[in-house]
Amino acid sequence: MEELDQIERIKSKLFSAKNTDRNLKVFGAGSHKYILGNPVRPLDILNFENEYDLELPECYKSFLLHIGNGGISHSNSGAGPYYGIYSLGKNTDEFIYENTKSYLKEDCKISPKMSGEYWSDLNKNIEENDTISDEEFEIELGKIFSGLLPIGSQGCTYYHALVLNGEFKGRVVNVDIERQKPRFSFELNFLDWYERWLDEVISGDLIIDTPSWFGYKMGGSAAEILEKYISAKENETKIECLDGILNKPKISSENIGILEVQYKVSTGVIKDKLLQILTKFDYQRAKPYLIDFTKESLLSVFQFVFWYAKDKSSDWLEIIEANSEKINNEETFRFCTYLLKEMNIDYGNFIIPFTLNKSDNIKISAYYSLGQLENKIDYVDTFIVGLQDSSNKVIHAALQAVNGIKDKKLLVYYKMIAEKFPKEQDYILSNLNQNLKLFGLSTTTIKTINIDVINEKKWFEFWK
Repeated sequence: MEELDQIERIKSKLFSAKNTDRNLKVFGAGSHKYILGNPVRPLDILNFENEYDLELPECYKSFLLHIGNGGISHSNSGAGPYYGIYSLGKNTDEFIYENTKSYLKEDCKISPKMSGEYWSDLNKNIEENDTISDEEFEIELGKIFSGLLPIGSQGCTYYHALVLNGEFKGRVVNVDIERQKPRFSFELNFLDWYERWLDEVISGDLIIDTPSWFGYKMGGSAAEILEKYISAKENETKIECLDGILNKPKISSENIGILEVQYKVSTGVIKDKLLQILTKFDYQRAKPYLIDFTKESLLSVFQFVFWYAKDKSSDWLEIIEANSEKINNEETFRFCTYLLKEMNIDYGNFIIPFTLNKSDNIKISAYYSLGQLENKIDYVDTFIVGLQDSSNKVIHAALQAVNGIKDKKLLVYYKMIAEKFPKEQDYILSNLNQNLKLFGLSTTTIKTINIDVINEKKWFEFWK
């Protein structure tokens, strides 16, 4: 009786979802247009099960029998998450091209809590064998994706699949055929997963301009997820709850207040995640906490401001300057430069010390940032230091940064580079050629220049 009630709810919600998303703004809705094909006959299901020697999960069979089996739009899919739900028997070979029947009936080898090490082991024979044959490759894929029925496309290499057997039979899992680690949806069966999708269309959560990654985060309203968070005992569950809230396009002021209280009593990764949520939904409320959190993680602060409040980047100039000596890793420096660029100021003097950093990656990022300035010609002497660096990658970055500057003193160093690299390495000569075009030169002709007379003639005369 409970399942039949859910079937009727889904039918009603499918109609409501279509009316809610009249302009088809939900990702993939333009393909399926909320249209489902006719329900499947019991005989068709029986024939499929006999052909593949398996038994479909009851929740999925109920959907097929009472709601529909897919339409005639994208990949023959009907209304459903992303590009929809495949028709029964269609696209079964999305994961394995050969011997599909043999792998579908095998035991599913993945689980919601499997470790990264376990997934790596499943892929080991493919990843570590450069000479693997096509036949062996297909066999390995059959092991990796065994017991998973493709039921819809999410675009590119991503799909949703149905677990056909084992402890997690009937659950939906998100699969990447490029073999990133699969991620299970949080719902325990297909019907709950499908109804959640309808709920989030109707609520407006999925009516956004970017892909929502539906099914990768915990479902439910922000208030419902908050209740789960507060009652959760394990940090892993708490983080899943917070990720679910973070995925929302908006939350109420009341819920923000609850999250603020939780932030004040939290520590570690939970505190970090709560601050991210506060920044996304109420920057002004989060600001004093962000300032205080710079003592714990400059990277997190720079990331949160850039991701959710980049128009407020100027608020952080003094803090960036005061903490310059603490910016000692590539990622923190990179996000720092993102904020500086948003300020529309000349940040060159702040960046220059980082061109002498021990890390080549930080140097590269520093030269790139200097090269973005409209007045980068003021920093020619700094670029010249980069052109003499011992790292090819740094030289490459400096060449790209100085592109467009016509200053004759650069030619001395351009000649040095041309002579140092008689053959192309790390795209250095191709970038050098681009820079030399401003002077009517190339990596070949620059070598014929008499450096001693460069400063005695105008730039267009020195090679005569």
